Amino acid sequence: MLQIHFTKGKQLTPLIYLILWVCLGLILSACSPAAASPLATKPVVITASPNSTPTATPFQPDLDIDEMATPEIPDPETVQPEFASWGDYPAPQVYPYYIQIPSPASMIPQPNGQINILLLGSDQRPNDGGFRTDTMILITLTPEGKVSLTSFPRDLYVYIPGWMMQRLNTAHGYGGFNTTVMTFEYNFGIRPDYFVLINFDGFRSIINSLGGITVNAGKDFSDSRTGFPNGYTVDAGSVQMDSETALWYIRSRYSSSDIDRLRRAQEVLQAIGLKLFSLDGLNRASELYNTYLSNVDTNLSLDACLKLLPAINLINDTSGVKRYVIGYDQVYDWVDPGTGAQVLVPIPEEVRNVLQQAVNMP
Repeated sequence: MLQIHFTKGKQLTPLIYLILWVCLGLILSACSPAAASPLATKPVVITASPNSTPTATPFQPDLDIDEMATPEIPDPETVQPEFASWGDYPAPQVYPYYIQIPSPASMIPQPNGQINILLLGSDQRPNDGGFRTDTMILITLTPEGKVSLTSFPRDLYVYIPGWMMQRLNTAHGYGGFNTTVMTFEYNFGIRPDYFVLINFDGFRSIINSLGGITVNAGKDFSDSRTGFPNGYTVDAGSVQMDSETALWYIRSRYSSSDIDRLRRAQEVLQAIGLKLFSLDGLNRASELYNTYLSNVDTNLSLDACLKLLPAINLINDTSGVKRYVIGYDQVYDWVDPGTGAQVLVPIPEEVRNVLQQAVNMP
C-alpha cells in the first residue's frame, strides 16, 4: 500500500528527481492556457423565504489536525470505482440551506494505462490541519508520453463527501487525499491516482535555490502588496522575480479574479520549470534535492515514477502538452446569502465537456 512520506536515502534520489522534473518541469514549462471570457451575467443571489431561519455554513473552517482523517490510499491499478448513486458516498455532516447538493457525476472513461496526478500548492504551515490547496492542476499522462494539464479554480463550490458543500480547495486539508479523490469523483467523474503537494514556503525555497526566475507576464497586473503602500505593478513581458514577488504574483486576486490567478500561476510555474532545466539548475541538483525533499509530499512510488519516463521527452517539446482550464464558460458566480461568500458553481455539462477532452486524449 502506498504511504505518504519521504525518508532520506540514495534510493529516493531518482524518485525525487522524477517527481520534480516531471511533475514540476514538464507541467510548468508548457504554454499559458487560452484566455477565458467572463460571463456577462451578474452574480446569482438566491433569497430565502421570509419565514425561514437559516444556519450559516462556515467557508474557511479552522480545522483541528487531531480530527483530520488518516486515509488509506488504494492502488489505482486494482481499484475501478463506479459509483452509481448517492448511497455510495458518505452523507454530509452539514446540509446546505440555500443550494442543493448536486447528484454524483458518472465516471468519465479513460484509456487503459492512463494516470492522473493531482499537483497541489497549499498554504499549509507546520502542524496545520486546516490548510487550503489554492493551486490544483490535474496532470493526465498516457503510457506513450502524451500529457494534458487541467487547472481547477480554488473557489469551485462543490460537495465534499462526508462533510458539506464547500470550496474545492478545502477538501485535502479536511480529509486528506482520500477525501480529495472522492470529491473529484463525485463532482467531476475523474479519479486522481496520485498527488504531489507543495506548500508556499516550499515555492519560496525552490525559487531562492534557483537564484530567482524570469517570468513571461502575459499582461500588465497591479494589486495591493504588503510593504508597498501604493500597490505593486508587474508590466507585461519578461520580468525578473525573487521568491516573494513570485509568490505575491501567483496568489494575488483582489484586482482580478480566481480564473486570472490560474494564468499567472502557470506563468510562474513555467518560469520555475525553465530555470530548473537550465544548466544552472542541473549543476545544483544536490542542493535542490535537499530543498525539495523537505517541501514535497507525495504518494508516488518509485515504480510509479518509472512509468512516467516516456513523458520526459516532452519537456523540450511543449507542443505535445495539451492544456485546459475550468474557466468562466464552465461556472457561474454565486453569493451565499447566509455568509456573503462569493464562489463559483460548476455547470456540470460544461465542466464535463472540458474534462472529457482532457482525459480522453487520442
